[in-house]
Amino acid sequence: MPGEILISVRPNQTRVAYVEDEVVTDLKIERKTSPTLVGSIFRGKVVRVLPGMQAAFVDIGLDRAAFLYVGDVRTDVAEGDSQLFLDDEESNTEQEATINDDNRVAEEMPRALIQDLLHEGQQLLVQVAKDPLGTKGARITTHISLPGRHLVYMPTLKHLGISRRIEDESERERLRKLVEELKPTGGVIVRTAGEGATAESLKADLEYLERLWKDILKNYEKRKSAGMAYSELDVELRALRDMLGESVQRVIVDEPTVHKKVATFVSQFMPKFKNIIELYEGDQPLFDLYDVDLEISHSLDRKVWLKSGGYIVIDEAEALVVIDVNTGRFVGKKDLEDTILKTNLEAVKEIAHQLRIRNCGGIIIIDFIDMDREAHREKVLHQLEMELQKDRARTTIVSMSKLGLVEMTRKRIRPSLVSTLCEPCPYCDGKGYIKRKSTIASEIFRSLEREERRGDPRLTTVVHCHSDLADHIYAEEAEMLEYIEKKIKRPIAFKVQPGFHLEQFEIYTLSKPEPASSKSGD
Repeated sequence: MPGEILISVRPNQTRVAYVEDEVVTDLKIERKTSPTLVGSIFRGKVVRVLPGMQAAFVDIGLDRAAFLYVGDVRTDVAEGDSQLFLDDEESNTEQEATINDDNRVAEEMPRALIQDLLHEGQQLLVQVAKDPLGTKGARITTHISLPGRHLVYMPTLKHLGISRRIEDESERERLRKLVEELKPTGGVIVRTAGEGATAESLKADLEYLERLWKDILKNYEKRKSAGMAYSELDVELRALRDMLGESVQRVIVDEPTVHKKVATFVSQFMPKFKNIIELYEGDQPLFDLYDVDLEISHSLDRKVWLKSGGYIVIDEAEALVVIDVNTGRFVGKKDLEDTILKTNLEAVKEIAHQLRIRNCGGIIIIDFIDMDREAHREKVLHQLEMELQKDRARTTIVSMSKLGLVEMTRKRIRPSLVSTLCEPCPYCDGKGYIKRKSTIASEIFRSLEREERRGDPRLTTVVHCHSDLADHIYAEEAEMLEYIEKKIKRPIAFKVQPGFHLEQFEIYTLSKPEPASSKSGD
């Protein structure tokens, strides 16, 4: 289907949207103050080795130490030579590594223990695999991968692979022979965009990546402390490298300087697409032409309505996303099973779309409406698999349970749209709810009952609280208030504090002021 890539640039952020048949199917947002680190390469210093977790913390010059799992440590780093290769023929077990558009390669998963491979103070050449997320530092690896237009170059491996998305066997064999003839000094994966590429294009790509690797090693050697040795491309160039293909009809950029940079990049690395780069100079914001901002707004909502009247509810936790499907206002036409099936099938398409737009990752649980018929469950599961094939991120689906639950995973590399554009509610502290006024009132009454100094007429009790809570107690809890006053044998007053949270209250016991004495002669 014909597609367009929209690049909207502002001083504070850059946004890239992939639009297919006037529908946003992919979205990337990067703020100038917090650019992604994925793909960037650092000189790191091991600050702590954790045998109990088989991992290590590595200082790479960021606020928080990065996390390095034993499976991401090359066995040769223990010898201190960053240019030695792993031979995948000697690997004991296999670990899948995703590189951009779901290319995969079997990498060595060392049997060695983390304490045998690393020690505190050791210097490492590492690459960021996942951005810092929440309280977690960046996830890093010693297996370096450098993506080009047609190839991914892996200087620390000896491996030749072809993207699984290139399905034609004759084309896979042609590409394999072409790469073998190039005799690369490291591992190579032919990306999906490499389908149909000429020998000259592959050679140019490989030569560029090999030169880039040499420059990275030089920068690494120059650095004497932890810090960046190589920065990944800007978001607009990464998007073109990964998205630009035969299905794209236009690339529209709304900022002249970035348009020039994009045009130069495309002319150098993808010259056949140089004529589709356009500068947008209209008065209306570029994203408004395709309602992209409206789509972003909808993607921040917890509830997403379906055209039929059904809806899905999406809740994100730190490492888990839960999606619930409901019939809502949709009542169907034939019978209950037919209504449920249609709602679930419609939800499948919207769920796949929302996962891409929101960039949800980690474990995902989808609670479809219960279906009694096995054929219907299989149909929904098959449709989900088909929709997820359009996703550039790697996804893995577990069969649907009898309760209609589907467990799946989606490769998490960068923070989700919600975590990028939103922050926890400062009022509820991210819980999504606050206590009822009646609940807080009960807490106040229980605290008052615990008062030790009861029955002293010289004392009075004052409760500082939110105005809504005071109004609730006087209007709805008068009987309980009277009961407590009788029990502690002391009057209770409420003083409104404008700055208090609804759940906040403070209790003070004060001495009553002495009545003023009258003067003689008055």
